[in-house]
Amino acid sequence: MSNTQEFLDHINTGYTTKGDFITLGAAMLNGETITDAHVKIPLKTLNRHGLIAGATGTGKTKTLQVLAENLSEKGIPVLLMDIKGDLSGLGAASPGHPKIDERHEKIGIPFDAKKFPIEILSLSKQDGVRLKATVSEFGPVLFSRILNVTETQAGIMSIIFKYCDDNKLPLLDLKDLKKVLQYATREGKEELEKDYGRISTASTGSILRKIVELEQQGADLFFGERSFEVNDLCRLDDNGKGLINIIRLTDIQDRPKLFSTFMLSLLAEIYSTFPEQGDSDRPELVIFLDEAHLIFKQASNALMDQIESIVKLIRSKGVGLYFVTQNPTDVPDGVLSQLGLKVQHALRAFTAKDRKAIKLTAENYPISSYYDTKEVLTSLGIGEALVSALDEKGRPTPLASTMLRAPMSRMDVLSPEEISTILKDSSLSEKYNEHIDRESAYEILSEKIEKAEAAEAKEIAKKEREKLKKTTSRSSTKRSSATEKAVVKVLTSATFIRGALGILNKLFK
Repeated sequence: MSNTQEFLDHINTGYTTKGDFITLGAAMLNGETITDAHVKIPLKTLNRHGLIAGATGTGKTKTLQVLAENLSEKGIPVLLMDIKGDLSGLGAASPGHPKIDERHEKIGIPFDAKKFPIEILSLSKQDGVRLKATVSEFGPVLFSRILNVTETQAGIMSIIFKYCDDNKLPLLDLKDLKKVLQYATREGKEELEKDYGRISTASTGSILRKIVELEQQGADLFFGERSFEVNDLCRLDDNGKGLINIIRLTDIQDRPKLFSTFMLSLLAEIYSTFPEQGDSDRPELVIFLDEAHLIFKQASNALMDQIESIVKLIRSKGVGLYFVTQNPTDVPDGVLSQLGLKVQHALRAFTAKDRKAIKLTAENYPISSYYDTKEVLTSLGIGEALVSALDEKGRPTPLASTMLRAPMSRMDVLSPEEISTILKDSSLSEKYNEHIDRESAYEILSEKIEKAEAAEAKEIAKKEREKLKKTTSRSSTKRSSATEKAVVKVLTSATFIRGALGILNKLFK
């Protein structure tokens, strides 16, 4: 009993907080839940980022759901990446269950079923508020890193963007960028080389092929207008709850480049738009990146550097990033080292590689006299996790094997009818789902090329007419000369005949 009391004091002391907080659940010791040994996460440290990891079926998504619900209830907006399609249930109250009541009794927290305000967003053709951005907003450096081009090709991209800026050619979508690249190596080659230097046709061809690859992953739906304003992610409902923005990505798993492109642009836009917060008492926005390995999959070294830089800097804007994945090793070390909250669900030791991963994972957690971390990692049940967080002074809290509370909302998807109702009531649908295709680089250059071709055709026709006129004139001159010769010849012949006849007349007189 004394050991249990010591552990209770150990947890309560380590997780003491003077400010507002979120309760994740209750700590466990020797497989038993210690009621009232609550694991509390201060709102003040939630912009220090975090990780939710664990094998398939261990409860990662439900942990994400619990965090999103509690943040919303505290008036903090949330952005979720719904890759598996099972997060829309946040918009409906849980039907409850005896096992949920039993769990919460052990934890020492009453269960209260409720729904939360949600906004459904979409990157693709799925129903939802359309998320878009223009090519110009990316800029040449970020766009080059997304395409993973060479240094020379990145220089050409900078020239293309500069030319468009100088000549007031809006780069809104991918067809604009492709048109400018084609123009730079054909009709406008002399114009660009005169002011900006030589542009290699081979390099522009390579860039075009990479843009086509991006298009094939559905990026043509993402690039364009109207650009999504990131401040729309930070809304509250009429009751003061933070909006939970859910991006439906169920059809995007086989298109990692589009996903990483979107995420990088979103984080870059948030960083450039949000004001500096410093060490505020609560985050302005918390973003959960489910299936986080998709962000890093196929990412170039340059792109990885960009992601790491944003992760390091964006917390000063009051934004917390939470990566959800199966194994912590899915997240690069440079990013992993920036994560303050770690919720580690069970890992499976089926292979030598799995056992090695478990050993590495255990080393990422504080040493505890109450747990053998490697052993606990393989014995955790569904809805249980090892938790390590930061207290209000930024110090690591004690490691706690935790029974997590259950979601207050539905642990299942909404029906098509329920989703349709939410979309109909959305204040953002009308703003962002209008199709806009205003005049941009594609139309301006197409018109310029048409005028140039028309002028060229006119000039060619003029030259043809002059050539025809000269040819006709020469033919006429030749005919006149031939006629004159014939006349002279005839006249000469007539003279000769008259002369001959004159002689004959004289002879026969």
